[in-house]
Amino acid sequence: MAAAPVSRADDSFPPAAEGNHVHAPELRLFVMALFFIFGGITSLNDVIIPKLKDLFTLNYTQAMLVQFCFFTAYLLIGIPGAALVKRVGYMRGATVGLLAMMSGCLLFIPASKSAAYPLFLLALFILASGVVVVQVVANPLISLLGPARTVHSRLTFAQAFNSLGTVIFPKIGAALILGGLAVATTEQLEGPLRDAYRVAETRTVVRTYIGLAIALAVVAGIVWMNRHRLKGEKHSGVSIRESLDLLRRPRFAFGAAGIFLYVGAEVAIGSLIVNYLEQPRVLGLSAQGAGSYIAYYWGGALIGRFVGSAILARVRPGLVLAFHGAAAIALIAVSGLSSGVISAWSLLLIGLANSIMFPTIFSLACEGLGGRAADGSGILNVAIFGGAVVPLATGVLADVTGSLALALILPAVCYAVIAAFGIYCAKNSAVGHRVSA
Repeated sequence: MAAAPVSRADDSFPPAAEGNHVHAPELRLFVMALFFIFGGITSLNDVIIPKLKDLFTLNYTQAMLVQFCFFTAYLLIGIPGAALVKRVGYMRGATVGLLAMMSGCLLFIPASKSAAYPLFLLALFILASGVVVVQVVANPLISLLGPARTVHSRLTFAQAFNSLGTVIFPKIGAALILGGLAVATTEQLEGPLRDAYRVAETRTVVRTYIGLAIALAVVAGIVWMNRHRLKGEKHSGVSIRESLDLLRRPRFAFGAAGIFLYVGAEVAIGSLIVNYLEQPRVLGLSAQGAGSYIAYYWGGALIGRFVGSAILARVRPGLVLAFHGAAAIALIAVSGLSSGVISAWSLLLIGLANSIMFPTIFSLACEGLGGRAADGSGILNVAIFGGAVVPLATGVLADVTGSLALALILPAVCYAVIAAFGIYCAKNSAVGHRVSA
């Protein structure tokens, strides 16, 4: 995503109209903090998955329920979250979202004490619900904090903070959360000893999320104190449900499928990095050592974002998207058919191939929508639910085949569809076929 996980929902609303902005430069810093926090929190799932997989002796299907519960929030909360923001306004809506995120973090405390996997999943769902609401707010909020002529530069800068979060959080999370996995494994323990080990080890997860809860509480307080700074904000009266007829347009429907599959493939690969690099045929690393490599996956997206923006200014977006989709497929093939350093780094370089995909798919899908672009962006936001479905299906495939390399065939198929969408758009311009508002 010329965006990492965050851009999955960065484009939920259109920029503010010229003249409809607030001169409050100090608020921009807090909005940047929102991008940084929810980008980092989303990528932190890649660290939690191997931890919980070990502690609860889960197979890959069960472990991928982490991403399923997290991204299901986009399907269930996306539309109600947008309705809430329209009702209470951006600043109050952001406060509600931040407090929901804080509540999800604090739910890790009873989850740890009971050492119950379902409670961790519930905590992640509530945390993700808050993330969805905050993402619904973040893009239009940064749009309001300045004139329309500079909105794209502000959004690009904000997304850079998102990518920064996806690089930093896994590094810190690997050190704080995965360290204990090198000491013992749950399979070596039985009965009360296993239960005690689970409770002790989940405390490392709890400490991390308590720290996040404190940070979220501080940001929520700052946003609440500035809730009256935005005057005269306006919201469309058209509901997303009323906009579903846009899916009758082949280009838009194809693009929505592309968002679904892209987020799913990106999240599936990120979720398996630790277990993949732990394999003797790859690097044979400890969980903590493998966890530190997650930052390179998301870091590739950060670097590719800047390089890709320059390329997209000169080359047709559809062709660039098709090239990146083909590159991702090639990297998966190289990783699966090789071993050692080549296998590891070809997998991590998929992050670089991912970099331009989300915003390019998004913009190509919305091309020609005219006054209904905001309606279309809301539907595409719900399509982020792919982050729940594809990783779970990839986990099932890993369990059935007994091979992570074979399981990556599913993300490869996703990238093939994305490449096909790029070719379709390169051959079929939406110019002259606008949808009336």
